[in-house]
Amino acid sequence: MRTGVIAKKVGMTRLFQEDGRHVPVTVLALEDCQVTLHRTADRDGYFALQLGAGEAKQKNVNKPQREAFAKAEVPLKMKVAEFRVDSEEGLLPVGSRISAEHFLAGQKVDITGHTQGKGFAGAMKRWGFGGLRATHGVSISHRSHGSTGNRQDPGRVFKGKKMAGHMGDRQRTQQNLEIVRTDADRGLLFVKGSVPGSKNGWLLVRDSVKLKLPDDLPFPGVVIDTAAPQNDTEAPAAPVEETATPVEAEAAPAEAPAETPAAESEAPAADAPASDENKEG
Repeated sequence: MRTGVIAKKVGMTRLFQEDGRHVPVTVLALEDCQVTLHRTADRDGYFALQLGAGEAKQKNVNKPQREAFAKAEVPLKMKVAEFRVDSEEGLLPVGSRISAEHFLAGQKVDITGHTQGKGFAGAMKRWGFGGLRATHGVSISHRSHGSTGNRQDPGRVFKGKKMAGHMGDRQRTQQNLEIVRTDADRGLLFVKGSVPGSKNGWLLVRDSVKLKLPDDLPFPGVVIDTAAPQNDTEAPAAPVEETATPVEAEAAPAEAPAETPAAESEAPAADAPASDENKEG
């Protein structure tokens, strides 16, 4: 079992395949998904990875979490979640950033998120009730759900009865969704299927538990090389040397005029004794 990732739902688009077909997909973004903590069997009784994603302000993070992020040497995270793994071999280094190449094109995944909230809804919209008669015998209660109680025994409404109330915003897991394409440079996943949640909502993406996974699936995962940012910083070093070279080239002409006046100053000095001899003569 590998770790999953925390992703943000961006929106929908479509991708064109090589045969010309277009596939509707949902775009998921990995916003600095980093490992913040290890759960081990010796200390916690199980193996798991704690991941953090997004960028949070200091005022929105409590002190214990700030200290935990500082200990892991990672920035403040907006969303934190745990993903269980089978053994210590499935643990990724603390502070490492997970790449979008953690998943493969064509792979099936399970995505967990909170569905879109619909607010307060009636029984017909929330549960699909048929309502009361729309003609004779019903007065201004055509969309009501009817009676809810019982007789004197038990004399109350049972808990969980289908009535009007808050609709949506429930945690749901959609299984066996297909990864159509991945973009490691931008940290994007393109998923085909019904992804729960609204835009800018946080999702947990895991390997499918019901279907067989690809044989070439990377284990324990794919992380972004920590040396990559250093290479990015070293890359501008070449232009710095190139700019330094013209500066030295400009200094050379500056020395040439300095020598020229010196030669001119020597010329009158040589002429001076000649003029004195002419005077003596």
